[in-house]
Amino acid sequence: AVTLRQPLRVQRVSPLVPGVETYSVEGTPGDSVILALGKLIKSRVDLVISGINQGPNLGDDVLISGTVAAALQGYLRGLPSLAFSVATPNSPCLDTAAKLATLLVKRIGGHRLPSDIFLNINLPNWPLDQIKGIKITQLAHKTHIDTVEEGHDGRREYYWLVRQKLTTEANEKTDIWAIEQGYISITTLHTILFQKPLLPIWDSLGDDLFRELRS
Repeated sequence: AVTLRQPLRVQRVSPLVPGVETYSVEGTPGDSVILALGKLIKSRVDLVISGINQGPNLGDDVLISGTVAAALQGYLRGLPSLAFSVATPNSPCLDTAAKLATLLVKRIGGHRLPSDIFLNINLPNWPLDQIKGIKITQLAHKTHIDTVEEGHDGRREYYWLVRQKLTTEANEKTDIWAIEQGYISITTLHTILFQKPLLPIWDSLGDDLFRELRS
């Protein structure tokens, strides 16, 4: 998501890496990239790295991921872009992700990543010596369902979204399967979400609907 109905505020903050110009943005991850590339950074930008997110961004969840959305904004502006996530919200092992990011930057820097893709990288939250390897994967289909729980805090009702894992297993060669098996997952993403050919019935659907709409 990007913020279009309210102003964005930016604050200069102390860098975690000495000498790096660093800002905090009151907005979404996508807002941060748009502001950085469109206003804040005056020098040439070589690539965009989003993350390291504490929690996985796998399967269908890439469609609602702020981490992936930030990389998408870089991709839409013609820059090699990567999104990094570690598959845990608590006490993540970030060293391996950071080292992998450094290696990938050396491999794909200078626009050596094909211009029609960007990368979504997920790591299991394991020490490097326990990770089995790296798999180039596809997005898995949905393996969970979101349900709604209702509560009351004494003043008003509230609702809590709860994610439940389905009993179906992720298919091999998918990102979820790779993480569950202890591999790092690298998935190529693009903005063409569905490439399956349309059925013949769809060829005339637009004309048929418009004709009925006007009748």
